[in-house]
Amino acid sequence: MPKIKLTKSELKKQRDDLKQYTRFLPTLQLKKQQLQLEMRNCKAEVERVEMEEAEEMRQVEPWIALFADPSLIGLVSAAVGVEELNKGRKNIAGVDVPVFGSIRFAEVEIDLFSTDSWLDDAVDTARKLAELRVRKEIIQEQYRLIHEELRITTQRVNLFEKVKIPECKENIRVIQIYLGDQQTAAVGRSKMAKRKMEEVAEAEKEKSAA
Repeated sequence: MPKIKLTKSELKKQRDDLKQYTRFLPTLQLKKQQLQLEMRNCKAEVERVEMEEAEEMRQVEPWIALFADPSLIGLVSAAVGVEELNKGRKNIAGVDVPVFGSIRFAEVEIDLFSTDSWLDDAVDTARKLAELRVRKEIIQEQYRLIHEELRITTQRVNLFEKVKIPECKENIRVIQIYLGDQQTAAVGRSKMAKRKMEEVAEAEKEKSAA
């Protein structure tokens, strides 16, 4: 613990600091709880997206063997090329995070006469899977940013709870004891001085009477 001045002004400073820390701590604790809740929400959202992905993949399974034709693979790959991705921003418990806006895929022409009818569904499913992957990446970025803010907030909460507040309380206790001792000593000295003055005055009085 750093050395402190044993003065009334330092006592006031320590009391002011303690008041400030105890006022800010509940706000930090609330923010910590909010961030923890948002992290759980992100995890739940990722799980939901992954379930959608799994469902889409189950629908693709019957077509997998049909993609042996390289030309079809190239067509579907071109169809899931992202031409435009729009992301917004929002504030979550004081953290600026990205949010999914919209996605636009490359336009491809499918010859309905030379391709099988299932290809349209295959392209739609592939695009749905691509969009889900983008959504999941954005949610994971939200999680990363919120997690970092939670780390910093937790450090501040611990600093206030375990260091600053106990330190101020101990400093106040030490200063109060010192100032109390000083006051007691001053009162004692004052009484001694008064008694001596009374003794001197009594002696003078007796001397005058003689």
